[in-house]
Amino acid sequence: MTTHELSQRRACGLIGITRRGLKRAPLEDRNRGLRQRLRELAEERRRWGCPMLYLMLRREGWRANHKRVERLYREEGLSLRRRRRRKRLAICGWHARGRWRRIRPGQWTSFTTA
Repeated sequence: MTTHELSQRRACGLIGITRRGLKRAPLEDRNRGLRQRLRELAEERRRWGCPMLYLMLRREGWRANHKRVERLYREEGLSLRRRRRRKRLAICGWHARGRWRRIRPGQWTSFTTA
């Protein structure tokens, strides 16, 4: 503030914090243990999302709100590894079963001709 000759109010406004926040030391993270256990469970069970991990934490004895667990889950950058959809075959359905007959190139009919 002194090098740029700004007031405390102006400097805090520019960086987006309150003046009280400038004077106060940051508090210790009270979710440290919960974060660590959440990350461990997520590494063990990659296919489990936040709701299942929340239930496991409850069963282990952690008393945490589901909204708190979801917030920590997002902050830790955890997410389900999405599976890619399998591509379907181009010819499926009646084509594969033989119910369609080809008349000419690009023309098919469902009538069975004897």
